[in-house]
Amino acid sequence: MTRRQRNTGLIAMAVAAVVFILPFLFIFLMAVKTKKEASFLTFAWPSEWHFWANLVEVIQTRNYMLLLAYFNSTVITVGAVTLLVIFGAMVGYVLQRRPSGWNKLIYAAVLMGLMVPPAVVPTIWVLQGIGLFKTIHGMILIQVAYGLAFSVLLYRSFIGTIPRDLDEAALIDGAKPWQVFFRVILPLLRPVTVTLIVVQSIAIFNDFTNPLYYLPGRENVTVQLTLFNFQTQFQSQYNLLFMNILLVTIPPLLVFIFFNRQIVAGMTAGGVKG
Repeated sequence: MTRRQRNTGLIAMAVAAVVFILPFLFIFLMAVKTKKEASFLTFAWPSEWHFWANLVEVIQTRNYMLLLAYFNSTVITVGAVTLLVIFGAMVGYVLQRRPSGWNKLIYAAVLMGLMVPPAVVPTIWVLQGIGLFKTIHGMILIQVAYGLAFSVLLYRSFIGTIPRDLDEAALIDGAKPWQVFFRVILPLLRPVTVTLIVVQSIAIFNDFTNPLYYLPGRENVTVQLTLFNFQTQFQSQYNLLFMNILLVTIPPLLVFIFFNRQIVAGMTAGGVKG
């Protein structure tokens, strides 16, 4: 390693520490302070550590609302990601393997799903019309609708790297089209599936705006909406607010740390052949 490469690496690590580590350290320091010290919003060491007291108070706030929020967010995340994997792989397989006159139209619709911003008010009208507004399963369908375009493009790109000979060999052996997909192709999609699960799980679990619009009501609260528990028009409990942020941030952060290599591998695996 040359001196220039070593210096570049050190600079990159320093920048990464400032961008990623310092904000998390600030959140942690604020979360363990007293209410009075936290109100100053300073990057200073706490004079008294109130980690356990703040943790217990955040969990017990509003009759253990945070635990209910964790349950709702987990149900929404698991349900939406499961449907995204199944439908994304199916549509991506059809677009890649079965050329037809409809493919260009479907592909254009997929691209529009990435580029066109969602229309909140018409979506609420639709959900109300079909009886899915303020429901968990309605929120799952919303997350699927918003994430399906990305899933389809990811799978389509990856399936392009799988030789067509596998499909033809399975058909010659007597497999039906659905068997070719579920028994031959789908097991080979594991790298991109892991990537999709991690990326979409973090995005859906951390989603704030969609539950705010489409899932009102105390019984439907998600983890991001619990941040309102400690902010009012006249008062903010910053120590409890940052403790809540810490509890909400840690699970996605751990997932990202442990699956970082899988994310990169799945994103780049489909880049060889489009």
